[in-house]
Amino acid sequence: MMKLAERLRSGETLMTAWSSMASLPVVDSLARSGFDAVTLDMQHGAHDEASVHDCLQPVAMAGKGAVVRIPVGRNDMASRALDFGAEAVIAPMINSREDAKRFAAAMKYPPLGERSWGPFRALQIHGEGDAKAYMRSANDRTLAFAMIETRAALSVLADILDVKGIDGVFVGPSDFSISWSGGGDVDPHLNDLQPALEEVAAKAREKGKPSGIFVFDPARAGTYAAMGYQLMAITNDVAFLNAGTAAGLAAARGGDAGRSAGGGY
Repeated sequence: MMKLAERLRSGETLMTAWSSMASLPVVDSLARSGFDAVTLDMQHGAHDEASVHDCLQPVAMAGKGAVVRIPVGRNDMASRALDFGAEAVIAPMINSREDAKRFAAAMKYPPLGERSWGPFRALQIHGEGDAKAYMRSANDRTLAFAMIETRAALSVLADILDVKGIDGVFVGPSDFSISWSGGGDVDPHLNDLQPALEEVAAKAREKGKPSGIFVFDPARAGTYAAMGYQLMAITNDVAFLNAGTAAGLAAARGGDAGRSAGGGY
């Protein structure tokens, strides 16, 4: 089975579930669904080190790409996420070449970076029997995604993409819209922002690196794919739970039983 890095580098467009709830059964359910990957969110979601450690296992066992978004500046957690079995790490608020270099250093083994040895959990859950083989291949098979979500980041995007060890970029359109509007709005679908989103995907493609984006409205996934985005996070588990609950209740209350009971339960 092809790993996440191989699939993206071969040109596939992949959908990742986004896990905000630090719930092992929920993550297991997402991993068994039709998504290509599952992303555990530590920045704005409820995941912490313990839940990342535990929840990466069902993702790996389901044969899905295992991704973690770390909190801002937590490059130490980038290394730990890889040791726990993550195949890719998304780092928020990478606004300079220096930010990117520090993140890449935590993600890659020498001589490319400064990652320390200790991937024992990763070896276990991925069924890796040869530790030396893992070490030799890890820099290629583990992906460092730098988040582009400010005007400052866009202005130095080429420099960020040129950092050795940065494998791709990932757009957070909500924060990007705040930066783009000078703090005047938060709207991931801001019309004025769309050319910048196209620019990010185009520059990443020019460098031969994949780009990803958080997709608040699943119906827009095709638009982003046309721009060149390959890894798309389709909203999150809370939004799916809310949507499913609303749809189920609407169907129940709109049925024959609901009408005969006066529409209430």
